[in-house]
Amino acid sequence: MKWCTFLQQDDSEQRVGVLIGDGSISALPRGASLLALLESDELASAGAQALEQPAEVVALGDVTLLPPIPRPPSFRDFMSFEEHLLNSAKAMGVPVPERWYESPVFYFSNPASFQGPEQSVQRPPGVLALDFELEVAVVVGRTGRDLTPEQAVDHIAGYLVLGDWSARDLQRGEIPLTMGPFKSKDFATSVSGFLVTPDEVDPDRTTRPDLAMTASVNGELVSSGSLGTVHWSFAEMLAEASRNTAIHPGDVVGSGTVSTGCLLELGILHDPDRHGYLVPGDRVHLAVDGIGEIDAQIH
Repeated sequence: MKWCTFLQQDDSEQRVGVLIGDGSISALPRGASLLALLESDELASAGAQALEQPAEVVALGDVTLLPPIPRPPSFRDFMSFEEHLLNSAKAMGVPVPERWYESPVFYFSNPASFQGPEQSVQRPPGVLALDFELEVAVVVGRTGRDLTPEQAVDHIAGYLVLGDWSARDLQRGEIPLTMGPFKSKDFATSVSGFLVTPDEVDPDRTTRPDLAMTASVNGELVSSGSLGTVHWSFAEMLAEASRNTAIHPGDVVGSGTVSTGCLLELGILHDPDRHGYLVPGDRVHLAVDGIGEIDAQIH
């Protein structure tokens, strides 16, 4: 199933629904939320009910898609693609830590800054090195603590495309502080409009399905990769996230950037003049086969 949270025209109440094959949305009764359905373990039954007896059917073209979980309980972003690690370390002039190869690593970012797939991104004042990062994220479906990777597979509710916007000039100043990124990351995070359940994109339950990932800037394809090249699987990421603590329904866990999935890497690998940073007016399109897309203009 493909779940969404949306707004109808001239209506400020957030609604929840399931995408129907013809491009319409089968809406649940007013008052429903994806987070509440996950917390009550009623997502599957609510989806079946919506398809059989929709409270309302609305055209996809008549709604504004919001983040499926508009404000997640938490947001962890990992760095799980080895080639991105190597390229970024070179670009930032820092050594590659051996610790990365021992277990997955992540930082906490801002769940209050989530944006829908077509919402514009405001370049922070004074920032001159605005970058995108092409990622995939999973949403946690149920609470778990000290999970093994084998157990963690069953805690994935679905997949999203994630755009991790990054202010590289701020980030360069934050790296030496050894606290992880903070103001360079917390101003905006874009996600695709549908939470896609694992049976649609990962039927073999690998948690690293071989899905094509692409990024374009102003209509020019600049990046192409695959989720299948990720070094640490989502099962391994969730196991690490749950170590000595609990993960909860609605938590969002990002994969980190696919290889060449940001301008920082492209400037090092190719032509820095051609792959300059984003400026107001640029349009960035991020897509992952089977999951969705983000189409955001920079303001």
